[in-house]
Amino acid sequence: MSDASAQPRRSTRAVAVDKVLIGGGAPVVVQSMTNTDTADVDATVKQVAALWRAGSELVRVTVNNPESAAAVPRIREKLDMMSVPVPLVGDFHYNGHQLLADEPACARALAKYRINPGNVGFGRKKDLQFGAIIETAVLYGKPVRIGVNWGSLDQSLAARLMDENAARAQPWDAARVLREALVVSALESAEKAVEIGLPRDRIILSAKVSGVQELIAVYRELALRSDFPLHLGLTEAGMGSKGMVASSAALAVLMQEGIGDTIRISLTPEPGAPRTLEVVVAQELLQTMGLRAFTPLVTACPGCGRTTSEFFQVLAQRVQEHVRGQMPVWKLKYPGVENLSLAVMGCVVNGPGESRHADIGISLPGTGEAPTAPVFIDGQKAMTLRGDNIADDFVNVIDDYVAKRYGARSP
Repeated sequence: MSDASAQPRRSTRAVAVDKVLIGGGAPVVVQSMTNTDTADVDATVKQVAALWRAGSELVRVTVNNPESAAAVPRIREKLDMMSVPVPLVGDFHYNGHQLLADEPACARALAKYRINPGNVGFGRKKDLQFGAIIETAVLYGKPVRIGVNWGSLDQSLAARLMDENAARAQPWDAARVLREALVVSALESAEKAVEIGLPRDRIILSAKVSGVQELIAVYRELALRSDFPLHLGLTEAGMGSKGMVASSAALAVLMQEGIGDTIRISLTPEPGAPRTLEVVVAQELLQTMGLRAFTPLVTACPGCGRTTSEFFQVLAQRVQEHVRGQMPVWKLKYPGVENLSLAVMGCVVNGPGESRHADIGISLPGTGEAPTAPVFIDGQKAMTLRGDNIADDFVNVIDDYVAKRYGARSP
């Protein structure tokens, strides 16, 4: 392992995935992955389009059999007909070399390949099959993410490092050896790809684990020991709040240190929940950290004994859903609108103050307060809303403000 006193560094090398830049100082890129059967063209197109509309800048699809490989060109064609330009990434395991060779149209249609050194092949076939995929990437000018995973670590490499560790005067503990194996697998595989002919500016690395502290430690090492762009993600993060909290805890620490060039939040969808939730969480993580802006965010108080009515919660939800629903149109018509700040507050304690800090804020009456709702625009009280239509009136105030403030910036 490297000197603990050294400082991780952000990748200075940029990789182009179609028109999306990863690394080299480009904004952190949001990724997602479909969970449809890729051979089902219509279902996969529908989900890819939904993920893109939610804000995913790359979408990965499983390519695991001849049917899915044959479907990829048709998926790309249909997406292009729908004006959905999102780059598609092919996820290959075990048989990727054969699928790419048998379906050259698939190899061309994909914008990037993702391979795992731990299961690209076994025994003598491993190097041959790894080399075949890299040669295909070279032939078609495609970048490759070399993604190791602690659930499918190269066993020959792990055994080698365990032997080396046993020979040390002071052997490392098993967790440290495992982390080293992940790092070495990624770095050695990248160097093999370069030797085969893949340019360094077409390589992205990842090292996925499901433990927060292990992920942080592994990526700090990768950032210290290479300048390849890094894809961040807590694998098998889990469902609901657990998955969101665990992913955010790990990725926020790394990105605060300048580590990470593209991210995915690997949520297990709850029954009936949209796949797009992982995109929303990734965007909100980046936006709350001040790294990117995607959509106006709503500041809202949590409620207390002063806010026994649920109206402020209903209004906050209405506003959040409204701005997210409008963003596909707003981002085209109103450049910069994603930086708009909104506040929906529930009582007089912090309501007026928080509302003044936002571009547009409303302070609703708490329990026992006068039934009026002052609205603040650019720090100044602009009006007072009353009656049964406060929600509709406030949404109209937001729409008018957006058109006036950001409409002037339109090209």
